[in-house]
Amino acid sequence: MRSGIVRYLPVMSSILRWWQDAAMSRSTLRPTAVALAVALAIAGCGSSTPSPSPSPTAVAVASPSPSPSPSPSPSPSPSPSPEVAYADLDGLPVDPAIAHRLPIAVSIDDARAARPQSGFNAASIVYQAPADGYETRYMFVYQSGDAADVGPVRSSRLYLVQWAAEYRAAFAHYGGDRQTLTWIKEKSAGLITNVDALFGSAAAFHRISSRPKPHNAYTSTDDLRAMAARRGGPAELDPTIHRRPFVDESPTSARAASQTIRIPYRTNVVTYDYDRGANVYLRSVDGKAQTDPADGKRVATRNVVVLFQSFRIDVKIEPGHARPVIGSIGKGDAWVFREGRLTKGTWVKEDVGATTRLLDASGQEIPLVRGNTFIQVVPTGTKVAVGS
Repeated sequence: MRSGIVRYLPVMSSILRWWQDAAMSRSTLRPTAVALAVALAIAGCGSSTPSPSPSPTAVAVASPSPSPSPSPSPSPSPSPSPEVAYADLDGLPVDPAIAHRLPIAVSIDDARAARPQSGFNAASIVYQAPADGYETRYMFVYQSGDAADVGPVRSSRLYLVQWAAEYRAAFAHYGGDRQTLTWIKEKSAGLITNVDALFGSAAAFHRISSRPKPHNAYTSTDDLRAMAARRGGPAELDPTIHRRPFVDESPTSARAASQTIRIPYRTNVVTYDYDRGANVYLRSVDGKAQTDPADGKRVATRNVVVLFQSFRIDVKIEPGHARPVIGSIGKGDAWVFREGRLTKGTWVKEDVGATTRLLDASGQEIPLVRGNTFIQVVPTGTKVAVGS
């Protein structure tokens, strides 16, 4: 037995030397491999027939397999950018589904009993012009914006429906004077979609109880769009219709510090105060800040346009009534206010269906800043005051 052990001392010595070498790189050897090598040596000591010495190659088989590398997690694909289009009437980037939809124009009451009116802030364009009894009347024009409350809705006048014709709009109103209704019946085909509460479209309107007639007729843009579709109106604005040009707003440092505009009418005075930081004109009527009940916010606009047009009262158009007549077709002076600055130019409207273009001294169109526009129509010679 002793001689057997002596005979295997070289083998055991070899294993020990191997173990010392392996200690320098234990990451390539598992404890079980060492135990296996020692067990083989001990087993060999009890045998009369020597077993072959384990070679380093044989031990290396017991080295661990490399750990599998974790599979890389797939990187999330970037979400596609939503499509953006520019709305026809205010030049703002919007969902393509509403950028070119049919404009909706609404005749709005401005008697004192009708104030405050609802729906200003959702409109792309707002007109204000003299009307019967030297009061004024508004026309709200909607495209990309919507309002759940719009009103009070009143009867139409010829100049209102002819402005609506510029946009091939659905025109919402509560009847009108004889001249206007005759024009709608005989000449409006292809120029407007008639949505008259007194002629086949009553379902789009309702009366509220908090105001007396006739200052309590209201509607919504959703109801008007549904009715316009029933009346055969197109889904979108004709792409051949002329669009006004728009530009992006300037950096704050490039805008004027301040500006005030005072526009007098017979029965009210409209003022605008330019807010440089917000880049809007804040609107007031008779010295009181104007708020839109539809959204509870201050009435404000990006652009103010003053059109100087002829105005007279005619008692022959409809016997027993004094009806307003405005020279909305032709040309005249125009003042365009943007970013606290005034550009004086000329308005031109060639015919009923043509867009009222705003031209500078060189005959080029004056671009508006992207956003809503208030168009103030005043009789020629009106003293509009501008301050800083």
